[in-house]
Amino acid sequence: MNNVDNLEETIRKAKEGNQIAFSRLLDMFWNDVYGFQLKRTENENDSEDITIQTFSKAFDKIHTYNDSYVFKTWLIAISKNIHIDLVRKRKKSLLDSRSSADEITSALDATPSMEDQLIQEQNLADLLRDIKKLKPHYQTVINLRYFNELSYADIAANLNEPINSIKVKLLRAKKLLSEIIKARK
Repeated sequence: MNNVDNLEETIRKAKEGNQIAFSRLLDMFWNDVYGFQLKRTENENDSEDITIQTFSKAFDKIHTYNDSYVFKTWLIAISKNIHIDLVRKRKKSLLDSRSSADEITSALDATPSMEDQLIQEQNLADLLRDIKKLKPHYQTVINLRYFNELSYADIAANLNEPINSIKVKLLRAKKLLSEIIKARK
C-alpha cells in the first residue's frame, strides 16, 4: 500500500514538473521498459534507444497519464508504439537520412541531484577514467553538460535530438556514473 501511495505521489510531483520525481520514475521503471524491449528487439542498442525515447515521450506527456491505469503498463504501451514506429521507419526507407530536428524549447535546468554532487566531488583524473567506462552516447552528454557547461537546450541542438531525450540520457548517464564511482570507493 505504501509503495502505491509513494508512486502516486511521485507521479503527481512529476506532473508538476519536479525533476527529482522524473528521476525516481526513471529509476523505478528503467529495467522494466529496457527488459521488455530487449526481449522484443534482441538488440541492446535498440532497446536502450527505445527506452530513452519512451521516457522522453512519457515525461513530455505525463500530464495525459490517467491514474486509473497502471503506470508501468502506460510506459510499456508507449514503448511498444515507439518500437512499432521504428520498425515501420526502417522498412519504409533504409536509405533515409535522419528526419528534421525536433523543435527545441528552452527548459529550466534542474537543481543538482545527489548524483550531480557526487560527480562534482570527484578527482578529475578519476572522474575522466570513470566517464570513459560509460557508453559513448552517455560520455557525450556528460561531457557537454559538465565540461562544456551547456544547457539541456544547447545539448539538444548540438546533438540534433529532442530536449526530453537529452534529459533522460543525462539522468541515466548520471545514475550509471554514480554507480561506477560508488563501486570504486
